[in-house]
Amino acid sequence: MTVLTLQDMATQSGVAFGTSGARGKVADMTPDLCHAYTTAFLNAVVPKATSIVLGHDLRPSSPEIAAACAAAIESLGMTVIYGGALPTPALALYAAQCGSPAIVVTGSHIPFDRNGIKFYREDGEITKADERAMLDFLVGLPKQLTLPKLPAPDPRVEQAYLDRYIRFFGANALDGETIAVYEHSSVARDVLRKILEALGAEVISLGRTDVFVPIDTEAVRHEDIEQAREWAELYDFDAIVSTDGDADRPLIGDEKGEWMRGDVVGILTAQYLHATAVVTPVSSNSALERTESFAQVVQTRIGSPYVIEGMQQAAHAGAELVVGYEANGGFLLGSQVLRNGQRLGPLPTRDAVLPMLALLCGAKAQTLKMSEVGYRLPKRFTASDRIQNFATSSSRDLIASLRNDHVLLRNVMAPQAGPVEAIDETDGLRVHFASGDIVHLRPSGNAPELRCYAESTSVRSAKRLCDECLLRILKTASKL
Repeated sequence: MTVLTLQDMATQSGVAFGTSGARGKVADMTPDLCHAYTTAFLNAVVPKATSIVLGHDLRPSSPEIAAACAAAIESLGMTVIYGGALPTPALALYAAQCGSPAIVVTGSHIPFDRNGIKFYREDGEITKADERAMLDFLVGLPKQLTLPKLPAPDPRVEQAYLDRYIRFFGANALDGETIAVYEHSSVARDVLRKILEALGAEVISLGRTDVFVPIDTEAVRHEDIEQAREWAELYDFDAIVSTDGDADRPLIGDEKGEWMRGDVVGILTAQYLHATAVVTPVSSNSALERTESFAQVVQTRIGSPYVIEGMQQAAHAGAELVVGYEANGGFLLGSQVLRNGQRLGPLPTRDAVLPMLALLCGAKAQTLKMSEVGYRLPKRFTASDRIQNFATSSSRDLIASLRNDHVLLRNVMAPQAGPVEAIDETDGLRVHFASGDIVHLRPSGNAPELRCYAESTSVRSAKRLCDECLLRILKTASKL
């Protein structure tokens, strides 16, 4: 038996922890490697566990990776509770309810040739310290690994998630509403229909495919923008909803087929829940602070582990109702919510369904069109996009060059935005200009991509800031 640290194996394979679990190319995520990651998690993080909740998304590579994880679980004498193909938050919820850790095989929104594994302790997502403990663990590789056949999914896992939202929002909450669901390859496509219909809505199913579609709710593809507008002309719906691959990030559009930004969705959901403390990454829309709706606003590095850490600190400091969200729209609930005699328990992991239902039910209660729900927010608008296949090392070199040369920084990031007023290095390089515009660059934590976030006083100017910055980077990077 070969014995290596998980760090050694990660370095050799290129499969590594990012902002949300371990990620890598499918070709590198061999059964042995996935078995090793699982073995390290079970021994270094949850050694006393007796059962593990296991599930996955709809990527073609996910079932085999899940089988390798199941082999590791069974080799240690633990029981597999197999949820099958379900949303990541549904698997995390059931694990929390039964006091078991969870493993979810998903690459979320990243390209088709990649995948990943997310790990949950009994009390939620693993921490960066847990990741370090896993990487330091000595893993013994079996000489020959036989993958077990995955069992039939346990229906209780899905049912717990359905019950959570149907009970809280109520059977008649969406009576008379027509909701389109852009299903594509989202693992939530059937769950969404069940929840929406149980709440009284009429559901229109659109765009279902067996080919995996890498929907990124932070950088929505041009074809998805145009498709939603075309559907709005063809169908009479009140809203259109979708998710990324593993359904922990929502995509919510109005009756015109215009997709809403995730950080605006986060603000509106926090208002709907009457949150007192809101935690979000530094890349999110500054309208959050300007609303003055919340007693406490905390900004963090990008990634759910940092948001969760901030939520825990706010709760320990005595905040009454703590929530978190990311610019991708994924919403985290850190406290119990009581409304109309119904209880919604905490779910401190990204979730797509709660913000969808909050906006849909909030709009209906106020007799507003979905296009009108954010009309009271300060007029700050964000845009984001990415350069794919841009090495992380190249991103870091570029950011270092910009940080050390403010003339180059202005010329590359926003030459028309006036002098630099402030620089925030919480995560990457976020620059505030005298015009009020903001441009933020950082390497992706999940893939070889450079991400750009921009904020301005109109949708058009924010998008122009983002697009033009990325174009200049493509011209500049080769010269640095």
